[in-house]
Amino acid sequence: MNYVYDFLLFLAQLLVLIGGLLIFINGIVAISSRYKTELKEGQIEVRKINEKYETARNVLREASWDEHDWKKEKKSEKKRIKQEAKDRKKQASSSEEINSSKSRLYVIDFQGDIKASQVENLREEISTVLSELGKGDEILLRLESPGGMVHGYGLAASQLMRIKKAGAHLTVSVDKVAASGGYMMACVASEIVAAPFALIGSVGVVAQIPNFHKLLKKNEIDYEILTAGEFKRTMTVLGENTYKGREKFMLELEDTHNLFKDFVSHQRPKLNISDIATGEVWYGERAIEHGLIDSIKTSDELIQERLESWDIFSVKFVVNHSWQEKIGMAGETAIARIFSRIWQWSSARFRL
Repeated sequence: MNYVYDFLLFLAQLLVLIGGLLIFINGIVAISSRYKTELKEGQIEVRKINEKYETARNVLREASWDEHDWKKEKKSEKKRIKQEAKDRKKQASSSEEINSSKSRLYVIDFQGDIKASQVENLREEISTVLSELGKGDEILLRLESPGGMVHGYGLAASQLMRIKKAGAHLTVSVDKVAASGGYMMACVASEIVAAPFALIGSVGVVAQIPNFHKLLKKNEIDYEILTAGEFKRTMTVLGENTYKGREKFMLELEDTHNLFKDFVSHQRPKLNISDIATGEVWYGERAIEHGLIDSIKTSDELIQERLESWDIFSVKFVVNHSWQEKIGMAGETAIARIFSRIWQWSSARFRL
């Protein structure tokens, strides 16, 4: 059993080291912002995706086409652009309402972590798009998230509900994973599309709590928890967990799961919730059989299908950070990646 003791001791030392590092990083950030009273500021960045693809296409054509054909194509393109400008000018002179004849597709990205920390950006992006959304316009959310904290993803899903209440069509595209809290967000959509091997589902709740009480007791180290309220603290990392506390914790876990199931059922009433609320995940090809998604398609396919007939815009809210905050964020990101890799290594179902 010595190797078990050594491993636990190593794990405890690692946690202390990481905790100290986080305190140090947060200290730097706190000192740098001690005299700052203003709110964090940022700006919305909008890019027309049509132009990105058009530029890439022209680069390829210039390299692969015959020089004569390429010059002819450029001349034809200039003529078309000039004619479109004339048409717009004619509309303006006749006092007609100037609007793009094309519908708009607004593309928003959400990269989920355990805290759903990007929800603040999502809030700003949705507010901006809803202020300009016209008749026939739609929103595409490119979502990637393995889930995380209930309150964080609950708020993220509520932000998407604002789109639904505005009467706009929301498509959620999943290229890699939308599990647990990620699926809580996805199920709000009018339509869910996913790649063939994207991971979908995990309608369940999990809590993993290590406990070092026996290790501390073996080394004659006391740890006390003082609470007011019988269930202020049900499960602990260092204290002794009781049967009553564990039972209460399980009741809370089941209640959270029931709320999750009710939410998914309300958003996608055709789902057989008893079949899919087992905590399992399915690849896209299997998820469509269970009704978790609506079609098999990548976000790239969906966008390219609309390039000719839609104006497509990428909308992104970017927060302005000081250099001290950037250092702190870089440190937190590095630590989060380490834990993420450990989790992926220990819990991966299959590897290719």
